[in-house]
Amino acid sequence: MAKAVSKEEMPVLDKTDMAILKILQQNSRATVKEISEKVHLSTTPVHERIRRMENSGVIKQYATLLDAAKIGKGLMVICYVSIMQHSKNAGARFIKSIMEMNEVLECLTISGEFDFMLKVVAENMDDYYNFHVNKLSQIDNVGNVQSVFVMGVIKQTHQLVY
Repeated sequence: MAKAVSKEEMPVLDKTDMAILKILQQNSRATVKEISEKVHLSTTPVHERIRRMENSGVIKQYATLLDAAKIGKGLMVICYVSIMQHSKNAGARFIKSIMEMNEVLECLTISGEFDFMLKVVAENMDDYYNFHVNKLSQIDNVGNVQSVFVMGVIKQTHQLVY
């Protein structure tokens, strides 16, 4: 689970930092030179700002977003999962199992009737059925699983700065 960040731990970001982050979100392959031109600073301070944001954890990683259908993972499923025991150890065992499953793109702890929401991709319905029956349902302590099949994606972004 994500740890809450105290105010003392939160880095101070100014308008220039936010502009740099916005550029990197749009294109993580943007060069320091390209960024410096857009934020009207020389390359050295831009590079230092990026390094500071990487070191402080503001920038967690750089990623390549793929078109799932074009790589044979055209079925997306949202799985709502409840666990039977809610102890710290039981939750940790569930999370450890989920972390080892390549089909699971995201795992969120949620409130309400279910404990977790998973974003899962599969090749097709047979592939998902195999995942559901032979992997997800086999995790110790899994109670109820509800699968919702994604019919289409309207908006998909990871941009936090806009």
